[in-house]
Amino acid sequence: MDFDLIIIGGGIVGAAAAYRAGQLGARTLQCDRRDKGRATDAGAGILAPESSTRDGRLWYDFALDAVDYYSVLIDDLTADGVPIEELTRAYSLCSKLSVALDDTEAAALAEMEQEIYARQEERRPPSAEMIRRISPAEARNTFFPPLADASAVLLQPVSRRVDGRLMTAALEGGLRSRGVRTLDADVSALLLEDGRVYGIRTASGEDYTAGAVLIAGGAWSAAFADQLNVRIPVAPQRGQIIHLHVPGQDTSSWSIVGGFSGHYQVPWPGGRVAVGATRETGSGYAPQATVEGIQEVLHEALRLAPGLRNAAIQEIRVGLRPYTSDHLPLLGSIPRVRGVYLATGHGPTGLTLGPFSAKLVVEQALDQPFAWDLAPFSTTRFIR
Repeated sequence: MDFDLIIIGGGIVGAAAAYRAGQLGARTLQCDRRDKGRATDAGAGILAPESSTRDGRLWYDFALDAVDYYSVLIDDLTADGVPIEELTRAYSLCSKLSVALDDTEAAALAEMEQEIYARQEERRPPSAEMIRRISPAEARNTFFPPLADASAVLLQPVSRRVDGRLMTAALEGGLRSRGVRTLDADVSALLLEDGRVYGIRTASGEDYTAGAVLIAGGAWSAAFADQLNVRIPVAPQRGQIIHLHVPGQDTSSWSIVGGFSGHYQVPWPGGRVAVGATRETGSGYAPQATVEGIQEVLHEALRLAPGLRNAAIQEIRVGLRPYTSDHLPLLGSIPRVRGVYLATGHGPTGLTLGPFSAKLVVEQALDQPFAWDLAPFSTTRFIR
């Protein structure tokens, strides 16, 4: 065998998988064809599962552990020589506001608040920094100056944000220190014999063999389903996000803002605020910005924060999220086929769940102990 593990994909999931394999001492090859529209490069980077009730309890419990893993990852990358300045730009603490703009949204926030408290009481002991109500005036004056005149606001004092591009670059730096080999290549086929995957073939005709292959190709992961004779139920969901520049403002200490339309504002240092995002299921592999999408994003941005009306449009990013119909990722081994594993399907929460998911699946693929039962994330849940 050329390698112990081959990883297909180079977003944050693929990079985190390769880094974990390198930590475990595995001979590892990571292949990436750098698709335009990769979700990692466009994601907002909100890491705040404590105040999220959109998805179910399984997602919530997994997400709490996934966000905790970032601290471990940062420490490991620092120990491997990745400059702390790079990591500080990629990952940082902040606060988060959940904002209701009218009476209907305020009623929804009250219901959400009770679920948040119940989950927090059960999963984690209450602390002095427990999620709590604050006045709309305090929200605007202290946490997010452009905010609209809200009906109700919930504050999560300790949240986190991650820049997917920068964190992936930091992981790539860690790969070099761990001796992981990387290859810019299109994997055209898996090498398969007697129900076992034993390597890959690139579009240029080169074969590489391995004890296991991990598919972490994001929205493109289903490309190997026909060859494996299985269903990989992941499809692209387009997300359009706009980065604004607010001149003369220190945005580094502003809060993340989440509304009840599914849209958000994520501030970063340097006067940058990311606003978004669309969730266009059925978009196909078309990572371009659209008039309708831009209109939706800007309309919701100004509804939440009219004080951004004079901000400059700095950049428009478009990502194709790997979407599953039940909003849970596809992780672990594939039934009836040996030697191949999945780490995909994270949808709009890939930056939250991705590195931890990658860690667990790599540990499974390399026959190492791992901390979560991956059965609920198997493709078998879609088989009727």
